[in-house]
Amino acid sequence: MKARIRDAVLALTAVSTAVALAACGADGGSDAAESSDPVIGVLLPDATTARWETQDKPLLTKEIEKRCAECEVDMTNAKGDVALQQEQMNSMITKGVDSILLVAVDARSLAASVRKADEAGIPVIAYDRLAEGPISGHVSFDGEEVGRLQGRALLTAMGDEVPGAQIVMMNGDPIDPNAVLFRKGALDVLMGKVKIGKAYDTLQWRPETANLNMSGAISALGAGNIQGVYAANDGLASGSISALKANKVEPLPPVTGQDAELGAVRRIVGGDQYMTVYKPFEPEAAAGAALGVAAARGENLDRVAKDEVTTRGGRTVPAVMLTPISVTADNIKDTLVKDGVYTVQQICTPQLGAACEAAGLT
Repeated sequence: MKARIRDAVLALTAVSTAVALAACGADGGSDAAESSDPVIGVLLPDATTARWETQDKPLLTKEIEKRCAECEVDMTNAKGDVALQQEQMNSMITKGVDSILLVAVDARSLAASVRKADEAGIPVIAYDRLAEGPISGHVSFDGEEVGRLQGRALLTAMGDEVPGAQIVMMNGDPIDPNAVLFRKGALDVLMGKVKIGKAYDTLQWRPETANLNMSGAISALGAGNIQGVYAANDGLASGSISALKANKVEPLPPVTGQDAELGAVRRIVGGDQYMTVYKPFEPEAAAGAALGVAAARGENLDRVAKDEVTTRGGRTVPAVMLTPISVTADNIKDTLVKDGVYTVQQICTPQLGAACEAAGLT
């Protein structure tokens, strides 16, 4: 049945994809439908956030191969370009992959491509971000809880300055459904307890944009009138901290983060960043691989995914929802080091020797 549906859709898709493939230098001649081995497409969103290339890419490849030695992984990165990701989706459909793991650059804009894959009989698993359209499954962390962890940590760090403290909110990209959830969770905790002096949405999660926006906030509010910074991820934290330092804000206000990037962990040890949110990459990749392989084999996803989510269209689909972890200097050793994400040697540069000792990282 899948092959018959696919043949009809491929005929329609091939024409619209041919020009894009020629422009990108892609090889449209390798049709996965002709191979007996399952092919799993993986579409990553950008290279701005370090995790996609350094963590998710190798882990997904490893976890898929662990579950399906004969499976082929066809992985691409959209580099933050919605149109490019649409072309990549069309290419996957034309090749006839058996399932797709999608981290959508823009969930709404990719909905038509998800629908096209569904019509071709290709199940789409929304990985990390809840995509729109007829997805077959979802793997992620509780986004609102991520925001709540960040908000609670910021309140703790500001201590006696709450209530009444003034903060700057450096939110993520509003076209990323997760960014919306992070912001909602954070506001659930912060509203009524702090004054939000300035709030910014950061297109494509660019640290340099956060840097410019933080400089603007300092100019508008005054260097001494910012008691805390809600930064939705570690890249935005980095850009914000750079601006605070360039404007000679001392002492630095507490700054939140997310993704447990190595640079962020070092900033936490050194005292420049207060916290990050650790979303264990390996369990997410393992769950994504399990759903991707099961979908490629035509198996029931309910056997792999014990949770459920409701899509924007109102459909309920199988899901694996994981628990995020707040990380400060006090628990780096018991979380990131214990889980093997980083070694003490990777974290503790010579400049951080004394700070690492104080944090128990020896």
